[in-house]
Amino acid sequence: MSVWDHDSPSDRRQVLRDGLNRWVKTLVERTEDRVVQQRYVRPPGALPEVGFLAACTRCGACAPVCPPGAIRTVPPSGGLAAGTPMLEPAIEPCVACAEMPCVAACPTGALTLPDAGWTGYRLGTVEFVPERCITFTGTACRVCVDACPMGEAALIQDEAGRPVLRREGCVGCGVCVRECVTAPSSCLFHPARS
Repeated sequence: MSVWDHDSPSDRRQVLRDGLNRWVKTLVERTEDRVVQQRYVRPPGALPEVGFLAACTRCGACAPVCPPGAIRTVPPSGGLAAGTPMLEPAIEPCVACAEMPCVAACPTGALTLPDAGWTGYRLGTVEFVPERCITFTGTACRVCVDACPMGEAALIQDEAGRPVLRREGCVGCGVCVRECVTAPSSCLFHPARS
């Protein structure tokens, strides 16, 4: 008697689906670096890059619903990624909309709503460069703290008036990078690796 004899057809399909999903995930992870020539910052909820490239039909539905107009498309020189949505946080960052309208507009599932919304989801990571930040020289500034869409969950000021990043609450949207008054910015953005 096999394990299949007592399971319903839907249970067997689920077992096969789960196995296939694990196999595809492993295959994608092994081939991604060979297929993906350049990494782009994708809108929230993007599938891992190879899956995203396969699922995205380049319909453009996500861009017009983005409140800050942060979603752009990869230019024709982007190879396989040409025409897909991307973000350029230094130019126009994602503002971490609670409702993620770009995800709702995606007809293919290339963008999917993360299980916990922004909680635990990261577009990238942000780091501060104290040598560039004017608060470390005694000049008062709250620009990054006041601009952060995640508020005190992600960014506060210490008693000396210097920014303190709370990594557990930071979604890596890049608003602080663009809003920083120093040139170059005291905040650095690093894209998440999908």
